[in-house]
Amino acid sequence: MHSRLWHALAATAALLASTAATAVAAPDTPAADPGDRAPIAGSTPAWATPHTEVARSNGNTVRHIQVALALRDQPGAERLAAQLATPGSAEHGKFLSSRAFLDRFAPTQDAVDQVSRWLGAQGLHVTGVSANRHFVDAEAPTAAVESAFGTRIAAFRARIDGATRTLTAPASPVTVPASLRASITAVLGLDDSAALLKPHHTRPAASAAAAAEQHCARWWGEQNNTDVPQNYPAGSQSNSLCGYTGTQVRAMYKLDNGNTGAGTTIGVVGAYNSTTVVADTNKAAAQLGVPPLADGQYSAVLPQGGFTDAAECGADGWAAEQTLDVQASHTIAPGAKIRYYAGKSCKGIGIYDAFNQAVTDNAVDVISNSYGNADGEASLPQAARDQFNSMALQAAIQGQTITVSTGDAGNNSGPVGHATASFPSSSPWVVAVGGTSVGLDQNNQPKVLTGWENTGNTQTGNSWVPQRDADGPFASGAGGGTSALYDAPDWQAGVVPGAGGKRAVPDIAALADSYTGMLVGQTIKGQFGIGSYGGTSLASPLIAGLVADAQQARSGTARAGLLTPVLYSLKSSGAIADVVPQKAGVWTPMMHAFGGVAVPGGQGSYLIDFDARPQNLQSAPGWDTVTGLGTPGNGFISALSQ
Repeated sequence: MHSRLWHALAATAALLASTAATAVAAPDTPAADPGDRAPIAGSTPAWATPHTEVARSNGNTVRHIQVALALRDQPGAERLAAQLATPGSAEHGKFLSSRAFLDRFAPTQDAVDQVSRWLGAQGLHVTGVSANRHFVDAEAPTAAVESAFGTRIAAFRARIDGATRTLTAPASPVTVPASLRASITAVLGLDDSAALLKPHHTRPAASAAAAAEQHCARWWGEQNNTDVPQNYPAGSQSNSLCGYTGTQVRAMYKLDNGNTGAGTTIGVVGAYNSTTVVADTNKAAAQLGVPPLADGQYSAVLPQGGFTDAAECGADGWAAEQTLDVQASHTIAPGAKIRYYAGKSCKGIGIYDAFNQAVTDNAVDVISNSYGNADGEASLPQAARDQFNSMALQAAIQGQTITVSTGDAGNNSGPVGHATASFPSSSPWVVAVGGTSVGLDQNNQPKVLTGWENTGNTQTGNSWVPQRDADGPFASGAGGGTSALYDAPDWQAGVVPGAGGKRAVPDIAALADSYTGMLVGQTIKGQFGIGSYGGTSLASPLIAGLVADAQQARSGTARAGLLTPVLYSLKSSGAIADVVPQKAGVWTPMMHAFGGVAVPGGQGSYLIDFDARPQNLQSAPGWDTVTGLGTPGNGFISALSQ
């Protein structure tokens, strides 16, 4: 098992590091640029092409960048990560401290110094170095940055995520002195690809919420509008749900009073910061059957210098994401500490900087990431994606588990134009979390459990007519499919059908359908309210909470680390419940709007069919492209804690 796991992870590592040589020892480089240049392949995003360029960037605009440095012995780090994750390996579970990782694999201080000196000689001001020596931060006018990296920064106009955007990027590959190329793997902050990272959740707008609350069901079938055509047998059609309480969600995953995550810490990565998140969580807890946050149980790590680009990035949406993530993880693991890492912006290096801080601090056991690329895998340049994978590799070696939502636009054919998985959920170093639609009865027993792929229908007379929007009848659903970038890790061998030797997502799934969502309390424009939220942004922190509960049950509250090999070892064990299509649906007076998904916007009479294959994604026996292996079932915590 160990050798097979390492073989596949090594193949993935070779792809991730294909443009970066291993920096075993930094060269002795003079401060001045010697003239010989080497390109950094994969440093331009796919949308930055000559025919999409519209303008040259202002040379006086100050740009804040991060120069990413190569790990020492990346193949050795890959091998160790595999050994640490493999049950039965002599190294299994013997994770390194952040100090030990730094001493063994991080870039050397000499490499940092040489790169810093060169940047200074090119007129860039070095503003800091990350604690794990992964990034050297610098700033300078755009003209100086262009000169230093041998490129030209321009504005490009491209259609991404269903909208035409103007974004900046290098017009040609970034170059660095050949003598430093082994040390430098990427330059982040030169393009706006990170602006295409978006949270994966929805909360119905106020008008939709008000309409739904007049008709919603507190449990499956409590309310069923019989004045509309009944497309399903009795018991299989319901009004959309009001949103589950904390008590109901805990019952959904068979948690008892002892499953609290005590002794663990959950990390949440996002952008911006809600100043009311603690008060909102405690107000909601009082109504939803969840203990309040204790003093000191929640903390936030905020960026130096405050936040930027709030209006352009939709800071309110990120605040809703933060609130959802905190309350979802707290519901599942009410005794766990929660630490929120805030990116200063959705643009540039903001979110990756926050993620790196969560890894570098090594103070959290599991890190939930409820965001992804609006353009599937394509919008981030390869060099930038490699940095996430490098940080995730460090997390795996330190024993930190990373969960990532797979998205809410199904196969992404609507916003992207073709089927594609999303990054970073397609990274081989994370647990990719898909979604389910769940209908609990009055006794919190599942009447409906199926994959979250919704089909929209509009009532016309006495019949339901499938909608014909820009993406057809598709009305929302978990992301999934096959990566175009990464090879299949060994733990997916023989489990994932038809993937063509590529990484496939998701790995596991949890509640995500907003029509069967979870109640969350949030203050919006000074008014506190509780409403139903959904999206794989809900599923990711739910799984993170379950990982914390399992860690609590493990001897010495030992960490799990890279969790996927263990999850795949549990297939067919009963600890992970298989999810298959189930003929059921909900009536709603308003449809829920997810990013990149076209649905009617007005009030009316609509039927949502569950898991009826509106695109090419549907749950199925065994592993599938909606729920992966399935969803946590009876004995999941016990099996995961072994």
